[in-house]
Amino acid sequence: MTGETDRAGGAGPVTGPETGPGAPGPAAPDPGATDPAATDLAGPEAAPAPVPVPEAAPAAASAAVLAPVSVPVPAIPILPYSRVVGQEDLKLTLELNFIAPRIGGVLITGQRGTAKSTVVRAFALMSRGELPVTLPINATDDRVLGGWELDALMRGEAREQSGLLEEAHEKGLLYVDEVNLLDDHLVNIILDVVSTGVLSVQREGIAAARHLSFGLVGTMNPEEGGLRPQLLDRFGLMVTAAELDTEARYRMIMTVLTFEEELAEETSVWRADAAAEGATLKNALLAARTALPGVEVGEKIGRLCAEAAGRLSAVGHRGELVTAQAARALAAKEGAARVEPGHVRRVLPFALRHRRPESTHGGTFEWGPDDDARVEDLFG
Repeated sequence: MTGETDRAGGAGPVTGPETGPGAPGPAAPDPGATDPAATDLAGPEAAPAPVPVPEAAPAAASAAVLAPVSVPVPAIPILPYSRVVGQEDLKLTLELNFIAPRIGGVLITGQRGTAKSTVVRAFALMSRGELPVTLPINATDDRVLGGWELDALMRGEAREQSGLLEEAHEKGLLYVDEVNLLDDHLVNIILDVVSTGVLSVQREGIAAARHLSFGLVGTMNPEEGGLRPQLLDRFGLMVTAAELDTEARYRMIMTVLTFEEELAEETSVWRADAAAEGATLKNALLAARTALPGVEVGEKIGRLCAEAAGRLSAVGHRGELVTAQAARALAAKEGAARVEPGHVRRVLPFALRHRRPESTHGGTFEWGPDDDARVEDLFG
């Protein structure tokens, strides 16, 4: 990620608490946004057109003598993704899932106040131009799957109403906050649709099957309860939102304060720079998605993924497949022609941390030195 300099002189990418309303709201459509197509380990995918990259503002030394760049105040005041501090693992998993949607979604765990929701919403705005479809904890089957319009029924008319899953198909991303507090049967339905790409509804006079494709991100606080092992396994990648050190906390404070000040300005060099960096990153992610089918996954890499899963006693066989898919997405992101062992090593904790026996039986999700020691010799 690119760095930036705040008004107090701190440099680096920044993460801050959410600024502005947390609920999804209307946003201007992004001409480069696209529904994530189901891209597996083989088969080309037509790439959406890249977005125009706004011209970055000049360096600070010369900015003072030029007219300010005119950037409209955003309708949704969410900290720009390019200005989020730290959380490199979290951001990487979101980007890999965007490049290769067949990974099957990202589960983010962490304590309250660690900017989980902020990063997800900022990523959605950067990559798709609007906030994700958000599934409330108290969502009913009708709201999720679709049903009949109540007002129409009261008038004696039978009119179907689409659910949140179909809306997510249109917008590209479904965000489930506090997924561990959602009814298990709804979580299972959502994960099944993400996995198969098909929503089959057989209820209350409705019999329909719809082909849907969308990215999935769930967040949870382990202090408030966990997910059943069967549901954990259905999430492709899992990542922990990191606690910031003192220096990063300082940068976060100054960046959020700067962002709030810049929102009050009609023209903003700071926001123009953030928009330019976001557009550049989006174009890079779209290019990686296009290149993904051409990235070679050799036999040695396939065996390496299987060996690593075996060393960590991964439950089931989804883990090694997701490891290969995520490693391939990382190679595409870096512009590599083939997957190397280093790519596998980088994504291994994301793909296998929630599939270890201790994790599936209520243990910790942390990835520690003992886990590294089990696979160290595989990577030389």
